[in-house]
Amino acid sequence: MERTILHCDLNNFYASVECLYNPSIRDCPVAVCGSQDLRHGIVLAKNYIAKKYNIITGEAIWQAKQKCPNLVVINPNYSLYLRFSKEARDIYSRYTNNIEAFGIDECWIDVSESTKLYGSGEKIANEIREAIKEELGITASIGVSFNKIFAKLGSDLKKPDAVTVISKENYKEIVWKLPVGELLYVGRSTKKKLNNIGIMTIGDLAAVSPTFLRSLLGKWGDTLWAFSNGMDESEVTAVDFQNTIKGIGNSMTTARDLVNNDDVKFTFYVLAESVAERLRKHNFMGKTVQVYIRDNELGCMERQAKLQNPSCISGEIANKAFDIFKKNWSWHKPIRSLGIRTTDLVTADTYTQLCLFEDQNRRCKQEALEQSIDELRKRFGHYAIQRALFLKDKALNANPVEDNIIHPVSFFR
Repeated sequence: MERTILHCDLNNFYASVECLYNPSIRDCPVAVCGSQDLRHGIVLAKNYIAKKYNIITGEAIWQAKQKCPNLVVINPNYSLYLRFSKEARDIYSRYTNNIEAFGIDECWIDVSESTKLYGSGEKIANEIREAIKEELGITASIGVSFNKIFAKLGSDLKKPDAVTVISKENYKEIVWKLPVGELLYVGRSTKKKLNNIGIMTIGDLAAVSPTFLRSLLGKWGDTLWAFSNGMDESEVTAVDFQNTIKGIGNSMTTARDLVNNDDVKFTFYVLAESVAERLRKHNFMGKTVQVYIRDNELGCMERQAKLQNPSCISGEIANKAFDIFKKNWSWHKPIRSLGIRTTDLVTADTYTQLCLFEDQNRRCKQEALEQSIDELRKRFGHYAIQRALFLKDKALNANPVEDNIIHPVSFFR
């Protein structure tokens, strides 16, 4: 049976929600931007009026204001966007439970079985589009196709408030004439490689020998060739399906450049508390600590090392991260952002080999203490209880969970 896949994209999501809640700015160029104080001052989303000024997602606020001096800049309200995202998913769930998130504002929806009850994929897409407009007050563009890749392409072709159908009969006419960079997972680097050898459109990519693409791009060449020819067989993951968690981490762009070991140690403790809390929440311990470092010229480095014992204790994670840092960083440049990630996860009740030279009783007490701190923060807020160390520098004492929200994105190969 031929599949029917929808890809729903909420148009200009952040900006649309902000304009919905503030009618006075609906006729103004609006951009939702990160905090300049926290050095996240880039454009996250913009409305269609701002797009007319060629404002681009990801550019700095000062660049956007050079193009549009009267630009209305708004700080993001993530809790509000998450609420709208959930309500949109509730609308999708009226037709199927096979819903896969691709960011906060996009979802794939498999309605292959639902067509027997509700009609064609195009009919279902139009019903969803109208429901979003009437019930949420925002608009959506929806692609309808026989696979996920082409459904995603369809949702991008007509905006706002539109439905595009890409079928096995018409995909060559619609898809193959598009620039190769429009194909999902063809990033800037891959696009440049393809353009350099004359592959300018998706049709050009589809016509090239898979063997040649494999020599140019490795195994990924086979995948992109299959995508361009409509051979994507990846499934839409059901809403209640949970991928195996391979790691838990957090990163933070700091309010100022880090210039010495004390700054780094401070920031690692801030991040480790967030990571350890999430490990405990999901009943995990990590065996390996990874460290991510980005300097003030955006050069990056990653290193990792094993812990002596699997751990969900913030102090142990922070100290291991700091040890990794000291062995690998020479202070050739100031640091702009840091990250910690724990991998090789095991469940908290996994049996482990005890060390004769370590006070296991002290470790158990420390873990129980941090679990009590979790409960206090859950009731009274993140800053209700803190390390004394964090009183030294309020600028660096950010809550990475709040200040660096990472929305779940589902990738597939």
